[in-house]
Amino acid sequence: MWILLLKIVGALALLIYGMKVMSEALQKLAGPQLRHVLSAMTTNRVSGVLTGMFTTVAVQSSTATTVMTVSFVNAGLLTLVQAISVIMGANIGTTLTAWIMSAGFSFKISNFVWPVFLIGLLLIYSKKRRYIGDFLFGISFMFLALTTLGESQVPPEEMGALQAFFASFDPNSFATILLFLFFGTILTCILQSSAALMAITMMLCTQANLPIYLGIALVMGENIGTTLTANLVALTANTEARRAAFGHLFFNVVGVIWVLAVFRHFVNMACGLVGFDPTNPALTHTPTQLTFSLAAFHTCFNICNTVLLLPFVKQVARVCCWVWKPKPNKDEDDFRLRFISSGIMKTPELSVLEAQKEIQSFAERIHRMFGMVRELLGEKDDDKFVKLYTRIEKYEGISDNMEVEIAKYLDNVSNAHLSDETKEKVRAMLREISEIESIGDSNYNLARTISRLKNSKEGFSETQYEHIHQMFELTDDALSQMSVMLKGHRDELDANRSFNVENEINNYRNQLRNQNIADVNDHQYSYTVGTMYMDIIQECERLGDFVVNVVEARMGVRQNPA
Repeated sequence: MWILLLKIVGALALLIYGMKVMSEALQKLAGPQLRHVLSAMTTNRVSGVLTGMFTTVAVQSSTATTVMTVSFVNAGLLTLVQAISVIMGANIGTTLTAWIMSAGFSFKISNFVWPVFLIGLLLIYSKKRRYIGDFLFGISFMFLALTTLGESQVPPEEMGALQAFFASFDPNSFATILLFLFFGTILTCILQSSAALMAITMMLCTQANLPIYLGIALVMGENIGTTLTANLVALTANTEARRAAFGHLFFNVVGVIWVLAVFRHFVNMACGLVGFDPTNPALTHTPTQLTFSLAAFHTCFNICNTVLLLPFVKQVARVCCWVWKPKPNKDEDDFRLRFISSGIMKTPELSVLEAQKEIQSFAERIHRMFGMVRELLGEKDDDKFVKLYTRIEKYEGISDNMEVEIAKYLDNVSNAHLSDETKEKVRAMLREISEIESIGDSNYNLARTISRLKNSKEGFSETQYEHIHQMFELTDDALSQMSVMLKGHRDELDANRSFNVENEINNYRNQLRNQNIADVNDHQYSYTVGTMYMDIIQECERLGDFVVNVVEARMGVRQNPA
């Protein structure tokens, strides 16, 4: 019995691993197109459902689709209403897995698995087709595990005890249905895999005479338990992402409630679609009928639940907003990452998306820092000057921390098995954050020069102030263009505007440098004032160089060796 138990547990582990390998391989094959599809094909609630359904069918994981959707909400790419409709579609798409598992239980396909392993192994060593090989390995593991579970025969003495245990429950009792629904929820939360519980349920129904009503109660519990993953991911995300995750839970709980109200009628209808009659226990049912009945119920449940709740998506969103109130506003000067979270079950594509959004936030913060420098130049009140300078100092520390934290995150992402395209994105992002941090250093250097000027009790001439403000305008324009480049899709970007602004900055710097030498020689101001004046001009030019480096990294232009 212990050997059998270990065999079953090992088969379940192989099933979960096979599903994971298969899902990750499909996501890598889809690449960035997967997230573009999710963000572009959700113009209305119906297209959102279809997008979620086909995405889940493509990656064979509703968890992956749901986690991706929550991450998109966290990154501001999807609204809450769009996310809820995508999650509804994901619940429909995941029912395909139940049908695949039913086939694995019903037909002996292990003989076909071994050649697939060989083909997959050959493809893995092929650079261009290694993800196809990973997919074949994953699906082979899954079918091998299902065949092992189907062939695992419990000894007669143990089988009798198990059958007697299930016989002690009254399948006609509503309390028993609720009890098994609770068991299904808890087991799915523990296993963190609805597929594993579905496999266990099919095994119990086909071998241990678990009544179909109780098996379906376990499946209903699995629908609730599987929402735990997305809610765990959302705990470290923003309020909108938490609402999207709660929408997944709310959708499944409401579905379970109304199905319980018409439980027997609904189950009989779903089972009847595959020629199974649960009302007549005297009939002998084949394992194929039992497993396909579970899959049929799973599909009918999610389709009917989506049809019923889809017209009320906005109302569901209001409930989610009522449950999750907005977080209190924090001081924007506090150091915190907005988009990068420590959620579980991330894929490299999701991680790169979050990092890109965080880099955009980093650039916006540095742009605000430059605005403080411009304000500092014109500040006459001593107390306000000190407060503003202290704030700029704080931003410089935040800039250093953000570079370190984003770099650590990207380093963790790079440890995963990445595609060549994603590796290139990670390298570009590491260069981007380094250059953006250098912009923060330039802002701080500008503030220090302005502070040195104030402490010297000297001042710039009116003409010098005009020139500095003109240079600041060009620099601010460069920073604005950098933000535009970071937010857009690379294929749609035009870097010429950034390069043109940089040329203007360089030409203006050269003009002012020559003019400064002439003005100092004419004794229009002191050499010390002229030095601080050119320090500001030169620092703006250096800042512009860092901006161009960020733009080049974003466009995929390799850095020239020094």
